[in-house]
Amino acid sequence: MAPSLPFQLKDPGLFHQESYVDGQWIGSKSGKRFSVIDPGSDQAWASCPDNTAEDVDAAIESSQRAFAQYSILNPRKRAQLLLRWHELISEAKEDLAQILTYETGKPLSESLGELDYSLGFTWWFAGEAERIQGTIATPSAPNRRTFVLKQPIGVAVALVPWNFPIAMILRKAGAAFAAGCTMVVKPSPETPLTCLSLAHLATKAGFAPGVFNVLTTSLENTPSLSEAMILHPLVKKVTFTGSTRVGKLVAGLCARGLKKCTLELGGNCPFIVFDDADLDQALTQFMALKWRHAGQACITANRLYVQAGVYDTFTRMLVEKTKSLKVGHGADKTTTMGPVTTPRGLAKAEEQAADALKHGARLVLGSGKAYKNSTAAEGAGDGKGVGGYFMDPTILTDMKPEMLLSREETFAPVTGIFKFDTEDEAVRLANNTSMGLASYAFTKNVDRLWRMFENLEAGMIGLNTGNSSAAESPFGGIKESGYGKESGKEVAVNEYLISKTGTFTIDGQY
Repeated sequence: MAPSLPFQLKDPGLFHQESYVDGQWIGSKSGKRFSVIDPGSDQAWASCPDNTAEDVDAAIESSQRAFAQYSILNPRKRAQLLLRWHELISEAKEDLAQILTYETGKPLSESLGELDYSLGFTWWFAGEAERIQGTIATPSAPNRRTFVLKQPIGVAVALVPWNFPIAMILRKAGAAFAAGCTMVVKPSPETPLTCLSLAHLATKAGFAPGVFNVLTTSLENTPSLSEAMILHPLVKKVTFTGSTRVGKLVAGLCARGLKKCTLELGGNCPFIVFDDADLDQALTQFMALKWRHAGQACITANRLYVQAGVYDTFTRMLVEKTKSLKVGHGADKTTTMGPVTTPRGLAKAEEQAADALKHGARLVLGSGKAYKNSTAAEGAGDGKGVGGYFMDPTILTDMKPEMLLSREETFAPVTGIFKFDTEDEAVRLANNTSMGLASYAFTKNVDRLWRMFENLEAGMIGLNTGNSSAAESPFGGIKESGYGKESGKEVAVNEYLISKTGTFTIDGQY
């Protein structure tokens, strides 16, 4: 059995540790479970069913039965259900933030921030539910009319990451439910509990059994469970957020059945500061982009390029500002940067930092080394108070393109600063990656802003701003950062729709 909760909830009924299928809380057929670990203490504090491929049929078939009714539900009713879900999530915000902090490690203030961000999706897609429209046209052939009808595609599968688990679920489910689709979610093994809480609130909001199903699983069984879900003949749409490596596997599985697929994959995002930039503005935006959730965001600033004229000044400003961060357990109200969520992330960060130092980089802040926290927040884990997956913010200068930090995504609190001389050089260095999720440029030259917008190879460009992710803005990358869009006007809902063309002949003169 899992230990008692390390925190108190205003609504204890919100917390569930079983999978959710057809309106029922269930275990796995094998009876096996896996532990959920607090990254701030390295202690197990909950457990969930370790579902496998043999658990898939029941979940998908449940969603297919629900789809038969939900897909023909009046759009106004779908909007009302989304709005009620939105209201219930808002009311449970503080409880959900507590669970989220113990799943991901992020500071409580960031967990509350994720809830505010996430609620934008339920609000936005409630409005979009009634904006789904087809078209009518007069074609070139005489006495004919052409109609295009939009209909929900069917059962959708969502494979969701651990870094922003509430936001990623609501961004996917909000669009699917607005379109009239049902969904089966496989949350990350690190963060299944917030997803189960959302399922509880969805049912409370009035969504019928089977509209929102959840299958939890361990890291070991994630590949086989995901494959069984993707390949199931009743599944018509797959949405995945995660690494480029796994995204390619998902795309390959979808290709077998020509299934519609949306991929939001890794990023290696450049952050460019020109000599004429407002350095305080650039620094404020970089701090939020780089150190939020200990650097574990797909759109985080991964490579920092600073023009030679302000390189030393901006480096000094960044080091001084970063020193003010307080690393600790996310439940500690004084913490401004929490632990890394998985030990795998720490191992990769250590490797990247060591590689940079080996090839001539200079360490100006931090150690690039992982450590255990000697003190934990009151009530963290099982009370032992020692452990967790920590690394202090690490800053390296004198970076070179051949270093791992230049070529790989960094999902940790490590950053390298690169010096450049000309705009052309900055663009070349920024685009020298297989990925293309987001890029950022800071300059007060209006002409240059337009050139950067057009010349940087990314699906999202921040111009004198950092994170611009919002429900009303299309979110997605190019190159090996994936395809398809989430959020935004029409495009996100269209990912869950099919178009039917009807042609009518009108008899007689018209």
